[in-house]
Amino acid sequence: MSKPISILAGIVLIILAVVAFSGLYTVRENEQALVVQFGEPRRVVPEPGLHFKLPIIQQVSYFEKRLLDYDAASMEIPTMDQRQLIVDAYTRYRITDPLRFYQSVNNETQMNRQLGSIIDRALRDSLGRVGQSALLSSRRTEIMSEFTRQVAEQSRGFGIEVVDVRLKRVDLPEANSQAVFRRMQTQREQEARKIRAEGDRDSQRIRADAEKQARVIEAEARKTAEIERGQGDAEATRIYNVAYSKDEAFFDFFRSMQAMTKGLASDSTTYVGPPSGDFFRFFENETGAAPASAGR
Repeated sequence: MSKPISILAGIVLIILAVVAFSGLYTVRENEQALVVQFGEPRRVVPEPGLHFKLPIIQQVSYFEKRLLDYDAASMEIPTMDQRQLIVDAYTRYRITDPLRFYQSVNNETQMNRQLGSIIDRALRDSLGRVGQSALLSSRRTEIMSEFTRQVAEQSRGFGIEVVDVRLKRVDLPEANSQAVFRRMQTQREQEARKIRAEGDRDSQRIRADAEKQARVIEAEARKTAEIERGQGDAEATRIYNVAYSKDEAFFDFFRSMQAMTKGLASDSTTYVGPPSGDFFRFFENETGAAPASAGR
């Protein structure tokens, strides 16, 4: 065999090898494949492993078997009571029919666009039939179930299975939020003023009641004191009378000494004149009797 022929044969073998190699493709465990010939689907390959296709004229499109996430953009949705809500939603789905998926949307980017429209319609339908307060009540679970059902039904024609749909955030628009915050602040201020007024009223009532009770207690105390003082004076008088009746002379002397103690209490007190008179009767006679000359 001549050298040119050998070279040509080698080139042909290489080309055949490249063509044969291009007919092989691998499907991973987390993938499923669709073989397309001139833009027309030929077969679905759901099993992983090494597979063969017609070289050059057939191409392979791969699709995920795992769950895919789609995070929808924030949407402003009106409720039945005409309250605007900013809603952030996301969904998780799985491609179950690669052929239908390829024919309807072709790829995940187009699918996400379709999901955005589906979620928007489902949210407007679900939230448009309830008031804002329903989202804060036990009805929220029912509303979310209806919302998920609508998204799943409307997505089924794209060859996917919607596994879960959730609302990440439900807020009021910024302008509405500020208005709500101001209204809440006004309500709290009104409640605070009401509580302060009630506190002032109660404090005045309690203070007046306390002052009334204090006056009553003081009056009762003065009354009790006067009664006890009168009883003490009566008891003292009784004791004095008993003592006087036992020894009149001593009692007369004792009372006279008390009178002198009070009348001549100061050290600088000076008395000028004879100690005459009933006040000084014990000066000349220890019995207090008047001198004999005084009788004549």
